[in-house]
Amino acid sequence: MTQPLRILLIEDDPGDAGLIAAMLRPTRFGGLAPRLTVASSIKEARNSVAEAVPDLVLLDLALPDCAGLATVTAVHGLAPETPIVVLSGHRDAEFEAEVLEAGAQDYLIKGEFDAEQISRAIRHARTRARLEAHLKLQEEKIRQLAFYDALTQLPNRRLLLDRLQQALAASGRNHRAGALLFIDLDDFKGLNDTLGHDVGDLLLIQVAQRLVECVREGDTVSRLGGDEFVVMLEDLSGSLEEAVLQAEAVGEKIIAALNRPYDLNGNEQRSTPSIGITLFDTAHDSIDDLLKRADLAMYQAKEAGRNTLRFFDHTMQARVEARAVLDAELRRGMRAGQFLLHYQPQVDGCGRVTGAEALLRWNHPQRGLVAPGEFIALTEESGLIVSLGHWALVEACRQLSIWGKSPSQAQLTLAVNVSARQFRHPDFVDQVLAVIDHTGANPWRLKLELTESLLLDNVEATADKMATLKTHGIGFALDDFGTGYSSLTYLKRLPLDQLKIDRSFVQDVLSKPNDAAIACAIIALGASLGLPVIAEGVETPLQRDFLASHGCVNFQGYLFGRPMPIEEFPG
Repeated sequence: MTQPLRILLIEDDPGDAGLIAAMLRPTRFGGLAPRLTVASSIKEARNSVAEAVPDLVLLDLALPDCAGLATVTAVHGLAPETPIVVLSGHRDAEFEAEVLEAGAQDYLIKGEFDAEQISRAIRHARTRARLEAHLKLQEEKIRQLAFYDALTQLPNRRLLLDRLQQALAASGRNHRAGALLFIDLDDFKGLNDTLGHDVGDLLLIQVAQRLVECVREGDTVSRLGGDEFVVMLEDLSGSLEEAVLQAEAVGEKIIAALNRPYDLNGNEQRSTPSIGITLFDTAHDSIDDLLKRADLAMYQAKEAGRNTLRFFDHTMQARVEARAVLDAELRRGMRAGQFLLHYQPQVDGCGRVTGAEALLRWNHPQRGLVAPGEFIALTEESGLIVSLGHWALVEACRQLSIWGKSPSQAQLTLAVNVSARQFRHPDFVDQVLAVIDHTGANPWRLKLELTESLLLDNVEATADKMATLKTHGIGFALDDFGTGYSSLTYLKRLPLDQLKIDRSFVQDVLSKPNDAAIACAIIALGASLGLPVIAEGVETPLQRDFLASHGCVNFQGYLFGRPMPIEEFPG
């Protein structure tokens, strides 16, 4: 049976309350008169909500115990999921925007609305509230799938890397050490092969529970995949010697905990860990290097007989030294003009080329063509990415200008990746506009690809830069969507033109339900927000067909063309 709409009217003027009550006629609400409750103050409203949460709140902004924007905040705190329609006696566009930003769904001026208008505002407010609730659910679904391991519910690699980045920064500020413990289960493959994957999964779940019990609440236990776990300890002693002892104590505690017998479907089984430990105490430590050090130390524990722990040995520094050599080679390469752009086609649902992504390549004199995965991270750490990124933007815009002179290619778009350091440069906007002016490229055909991590840092400054460039026609795509802190807040606030599903989800979209669910959720979220979605890394017709069947109509990947020199690009 349909229930009448419960409306809480918070209004201290009896005359206004009576007038509004008379407007809420049953004919405008499906023949059922709303169940109206009137409160004359926030205090009375609190008591009313405690008895029954309303379906909607009509809110006057001038109350005896609260006034202005604070009334919206107070009511939103009482009933966070309940839509609010504000009734104000003042017309102020700037204040109205603040009220809506604070959580209200609509803003009406007293004396300027009739029964039809207030009824329509109520219906629309409830519709908007339902849509926002749906979008929040989609956002939470994406967050859970993207940042937590489906089996153990532990943070996954993506979330670990994010927390490690924050821990490194805190360690540098507070002069306190931290530690990474890389844990691998000994002979897990043998147990999996002998007893089956179901039993192996039970073991992993119990291992995860025991690891969580071994650390403090502020520490992080994550599962990288398979039988590999990483524990991150924070806020250890500032003394290196004491920090080593603290990390070793936790390692020994973990070994003891994981050596206890496991009850796996009524069968007692045993398992042992090998643990590699490395310390960190500065924000200048590289995340990749820390994980590699802990991983190398874990293999030393394996070689030492397993079921033990080892600290990173600085004789392993060969890899770090190799990075220093690579950095020097990169700088020489910049001076010698060894970098070039390859172009990977982007297509629509019919396979028509609609544009391309410009991808950096390094033509190394000894190693040949080197993909960016082997050097971009180092250029970001060193700051070389700023000059390298600017060079790539200039070259891409020159090519865009050439396309603009060809009738068959003038409608093509060109996407260019922009790093966080490049975007945050104080002169970035002026530099981009200068490049457009110098090359004669059509700004409406240029698309800058940003990463989620960039958007999370100073959203207001990011939005301002994007808005300025958009006034000149330049578009923005959110690259690798789903691999960072995918937030509905910044998706709604920033002037984005496209979401890009990361190749890591596309790769296993047919074999891993978790990745398929993330991809589908991103497509649905894009549709809800009116943002086109493009899937990168599409390599097979089956992957394309799966994505297309769920609403994705833009693709990029080897199925349609590898990154290629401009001479080979389809014309």
